[in-house]
Order: sequence, then structure tokens, then C-alpha cells
Amino acid sequence: MNMRVDPQTARGGAAVAALNRLDGWEANLILNMRLWCEGGHGKTQVWDEYLRGYPEMQAQREVEAFSSLMAVISDHAARPLVRHSVGCNCVGSDECVFLNLVRTAADGFLNDAALIATLLAGPARAEMIAMLAGQVGEAARVLYRNTEARPARGASNVVQLH
Repeated sequence: MNMRVDPQTARGGAAVAALNRLDGWEANLILNMRLWCEGGHGKTQVWDEYLRGYPEMQAQREVEAFSSLMAVISDHAARPLVRHSVGCNCVGSDECVFLNLVRTAADGFLNDAALIATLLAGPARAEMIAMLAGQVGEAARVLYRNTEARPARGASNVVQLH
């Protein structure tokens, strides 16, 4: 998912939404996806946020589910997925498909989520992706509720807009 191309001109990078117009947990999910794709330091920031929102053992399970979802999508994507930078307020079309996948699965519409998953990684793994997305979405909602009242140490996952 780490392409070094202009997301505005790359297929999948067209801005279709803005982080500041999404529900808090949705914007946070997109930010965590972006951080995860950045590599080591970004993954550490995601892990730290899960540790703030969950007891350690549960945090580990939820991060493993998030990691698995990211891996299966990126390993089996029909083309490299495009994302915007961590500090960007835009939400690209690939990011929006990811968000809709996770939201739909977390809402319990697994068949619809599996159809959305085919847009990212084809039909062979769509059911598995939908199941993982449901777990990730439920965890993302709880994580946001558990951490929104507590400021992050060092504000690691805060985006400054303009």
C-alpha cells in the first residue's frame, strides 16, 4: 500500500472525502491505516494507541487482526493501493473503499462487505477479508470511544489541519 506517486493523479488516489467530515472513529481508522503503511514508527504509534484503549492482551489481539487485514489486502490487491500522507485531510478513493468495507462489516452486513472486499483484493479472499474487517471495525469503534477522552501521549495520532 506504499506507493510513491501523486495520489491526486494515481488511480485510487482521487480525493472523495475529508477526514474532518468523517465520524471520529472512521477518521482514526484511516489515520491508523496510513500510519501502519508507513512502517516501523507508524506501526509503533498504532500499537501505542491500542494499548491506551485496551488491556494489553486484548490490544495485542486487536492489533493482530488489524495487521492481518492490512496484510491480506495489500498482498492480494489487484493493483497497489494508494493512500494519502498521514497529515493530509483528504481521503482517497482506495481509502474510502477500505473504510466502507470496515464500516459495512462492523455493522454486520458481511455479504455486502465481502462484495466490497472484491474491489480491493478479488473474490478468492473476500469472505476472510469481510470477517477480519468486521473485527477491525468493532475494535476501531471501541478504541475511539476509549481513547477520545484521554489525550495521546505526544499526540502521536493527531492531524493538524491547515
